Amino acid sequence: MNEEYEKAKMNQVMNKLEEGVKNLFNSENYKTYLSTMAKFHTYSFNNTLLIAMQRPDATLVAGYQAWNRNFGRYVKKGSKGIRIIQPVVKRKEEPQRDDMIPILAPGQTMEDYRKAQAEKKPEYVNAGFKVTSVFDVSDTDGKELPTIGVKELSGSVQDYEKMINALKAVSKVPVEFHDIPGEVKGHYNMAEKKIAVNENMSEVQTIKTLIHEITHSLLDDRDINAAKGIEQKSRNDSECIAESVAFTVCQHFGIDTSDYSFGYIASWSEGKDTKELKASMEEIRTTSSKLINEINAELGIEEIGKEKHNFVEKHGLMEKHSEKPAKEQIPKDHADDTVKHKNKLKLLSKNLFCR
Repeated sequence: MNEEYEKAKMNQVMNKLEEGVKNLFNSENYKTYLSTMAKFHTYSFNNTLLIAMQRPDATLVAGYQAWNRNFGRYVKKGSKGIRIIQPVVKRKEEPQRDDMIPILAPGQTMEDYRKAQAEKKPEYVNAGFKVTSVFDVSDTDGKELPTIGVKELSGSVQDYEKMINALKAVSKVPVEFHDIPGEVKGHYNMAEKKIAVNENMSEVQTIKTLIHEITHSLLDDRDINAAKGIEQKSRNDSECIAESVAFTVCQHFGIDTSDYSFGYIASWSEGKDTKELKASMEEIRTTSSKLINEINAELGIEEIGKEKHNFVEKHGLMEKHSEKPAKEQIPKDHADDTVKHKNKLKLLSKNLFCR
């Protein structure tokens, strides 16, 4: 029954998650968000690694001029740039020879030829590479970027300290709480093998963020995955999975993060079919179940009790062993011996306690 109940409850949460993200895709906020995100450059795999190594908490990066030109924001004084490799392109030079005879198309005049040459778009070729700097959104200020969902969750959590301590015990790496500049809520540092969470957030946001980062430490550590022969996930996949696990675990403990999680997952999904979410459902389920069981153990919760009873009634799940087993029939000749044996035990017990 426990297994059937847990599976049914997990399915309910996963359905809510997928439906919530799909509904968000049809909102006006999402359209505005997409048009802005389209302006951000897509970096190569090597540059993505360089960004992650220098600034693990980076979310949106752009060049110094691009921030002002495309987004109406400016890089704050004293901000340290993230060094990446940028290709150098130059205009392809056309051969210039006075003795060259132009080849005209049938019916084309010399005037038409010159006009076509003037309108011809220049060709550019790769002339090498150079090192340049980009800056994370947390290093900038100015016009607000559009968002989907709320920027931060609010609210308190019952037995907050116990929950935090349980999560810290469950985490395989150390957890630190300190002020993180900008809009970053937390991050997992792969080099130092530790989690950092912003200390200036609500209890709900802090719990959700910590579960999100614990998931990254479990599933996205390059060294661990390399040792196990596991292929590294794309950033889109890992962010969708981490937030989905955080949403699922929070739902189990009665913490609603829908307003934040749906928007976060949508922002990291490549399309409205939420392929990252669908392809990772099983990993989300298993990781969520593992964390829930470990947190329950730390909190000393051994059974679900009333919540389980209400869920079973609502969804029509039947207890597999709910009927009491029939009493074993004892033959009459053995019954008399059993009564005599019980009377002897009572007498012995009375004598022992009276001494």
